[in-house]
Amino acid sequence: MSWGTELWDQFDNLEKHTQWGIDILEKYIKFVKERTEIELSYAKQLRNLSKKYQPKKNSKEEEEYRYTACRAFLSTLNEMNDYAGQHEVVSENLASQILAGLARYVQELKQERKSHFHDGRKAQQHIETCWKQLESSKRRFERDCKEADRAQQYFEKMDADINVTKADVEKARQQAQIRHQMAEDSKADYSSNLQKFNHEQRDYYHTHIPNIFQKIQEMEEQRIVRLGESMKTYAEVDRQVIPIIGKCLDGIVKAAEGIDGKTDSQLVIEAYKSGFEPPGDIEFEDYTQPMKRTVSENSLSNSRADSKAEPKFGGKPKGKLWPFIKKNKVLAVGTWCE
Repeated sequence: MSWGTELWDQFDNLEKHTQWGIDILEKYIKFVKERTEIELSYAKQLRNLSKKYQPKKNSKEEEEYRYTACRAFLSTLNEMNDYAGQHEVVSENLASQILAGLARYVQELKQERKSHFHDGRKAQQHIETCWKQLESSKRRFERDCKEADRAQQYFEKMDADINVTKADVEKARQQAQIRHQMAEDSKADYSSNLQKFNHEQRDYYHTHIPNIFQKIQEMEEQRIVRLGESMKTYAEVDRQVIPIIGKCLDGIVKAAEGIDGKTDSQLVIEAYKSGFEPPGDIEFEDYTQPMKRTVSENSLSNSRADSKAEPKFGGKPKGKLWPFIKKNKVLAVGTWCE
């Protein structure tokens, strides 16, 4: 289907349609540009988020990352930093592979469209000029014919009047001949202009306009193809980073699989184990015996004495403690027992 033959009389509508096509292309360019800005902004936010939760050096947080769960979280932060980098890659590739090329193409498309419709208007103006010439020669031919007819009637009237001099009759005859000659000249000019117009009109509707509209159609189809290629590139840019993003996610999963509750539990033991032995049984003290009561090694008195010494973390205990009774209570009971 050719626009030149099917849409030969739709010059104005084709002009509007092709302008709409350029508007669609510019809208798509704007869409891709905003996408690149979103990707950059998202990447920046991800990097800031990863940095925010990184452990501070020489701090308590850094000690916490000996636990497997915390190490997995640290790996997640590092992977998210790499993940953010892929969004930056998407933004850069969209800008270089789509925006730069489409921006140049739109400018070229506008110039090409302007040139085609300029040629179309030029052809229109030419055929309109030919039409005006034809109409002018036609009106002149019509006017000259009427003038010649009136001159002929006047001559015949003068020739039939016996009271008119021979000179006046001759003058009327000459005037009629002049008018007839003018009519013949106008007729020839009108005929020539008519032939010229018909020739120009055939060229206009069967050669010039079809050729111009064919170029416009090819231009429009190329625009559509270019837009489709850009959309494919748009998808391919995302597809290219999927493997790397997948590796980032695999890294997070692998780190999560490395979390071990038993290991973390053992680390808790190593961190908080006091090294003290639990207190032994307390012997029965019989106050009915007159003899001085003896205090067993594990009595409250020994517990009181032992509680005065504060063992160092990780060191060997100097004595046995009763960890579930507060220090002041132990002292009070020990004093009472004495």
